Amino acid sequence: MATLFIADKEVIKGDPWFDDGNIVLITEENPTAFRLHRGVLSRHSEVFRDMFGIPQGPQTHLEGETFQGCQVIYMYDIPAELSTLISALYDGPNFDTLDFFYTAGILRLATKYFVGRLRLQAIQHLSQTWSYTLKGHDEMVQTALVSPLINDFTYPYVHPLHVLNLAREVNAGILIPSALYFLSLYPLADILEGNHPKLLTNHPSKPSSVLSLGDIPLYTLMFQYRVQVILDFVRRFCGDKVTSPKCGNVASCGPGFSRLVSQLNRSWSVRTGPLHYMLQAMQQVSHDLTICDTCRKEFAEDASVLREQVWRKLPTIISSPDWAAMEIELSFN
Repeated sequence: MATLFIADKEVIKGDPWFDDGNIVLITEENPTAFRLHRGVLSRHSEVFRDMFGIPQGPQTHLEGETFQGCQVIYMYDIPAELSTLISALYDGPNFDTLDFFYTAGILRLATKYFVGRLRLQAIQHLSQTWSYTLKGHDEMVQTALVSPLINDFTYPYVHPLHVLNLAREVNAGILIPSALYFLSLYPLADILEGNHPKLLTNHPSKPSSVLSLGDIPLYTLMFQYRVQVILDFVRRFCGDKVTSPKCGNVASCGPGFSRLVSQLNRSWSVRTGPLHYMLQAMQQVSHDLTICDTCRKEFAEDASVLREQVWRKLPTIISSPDWAAMEIELSFN
């Protein structure tokens, strides 16, 4: 790892480093230097533009410090995150579903330095997994069911607590309902112990692995809502299900729905995701040829409406704005 001396201090030569750059950023932590172009950074961030116009005070080393004619600015950022942000500003981001921490680093500093375009891109990337649409939720679960283990981790290879805490940190409210929904699949005792392998991953951009005191009640509300949705679906929606007035075979359809209720009662647990569970029930009915076409179609239509209702209510359970309001808010942040 190459090093150099700036103001008689040895620092690591970071990446990117442009020999024709006209400003040098140096991190206080694990001092790492990046030689960059003032105009490029200023174009993307008003914070950078204002920072470059303010002389560095005595609290950040020598006022007016330079290196080879370049102004030196000291930064209070993690070197890896600053490197990631700078590379994304020059070359564009390279978001990858498998690297949550890369996205976390960009989102954290894009928020800090008001780089709106990158912030929006990072949140939109995360929302492909931690979705604000039911379609996105279904696609995420389906991907999880068919994806292989990577380093013994299941898809999406990141703990929802990390997603929740990052969303809190950068005020990305649109990610919170989905993150809490999936977090509620984990027992609270296990979350509080904090010993899940996904939580123990070492990475400089890792968000907190602790469930905040403010989020414990919201976790509880989401857990209760999730279980109540399952019970209502089994006992009321399916248990009280009557055959369609246009049913073509009442004698067969009635027992068919009774079998469905019996199977559903046996198959769910406190860690069951109700939205996927309801979709599985729809698929089961669609393949049950003892139930007539009319009743199968009606069940599918009614269950689809119910799933949409459950999804729309998700944010309100934790006192968040509705999905549409959060989507509008995101576009203006």
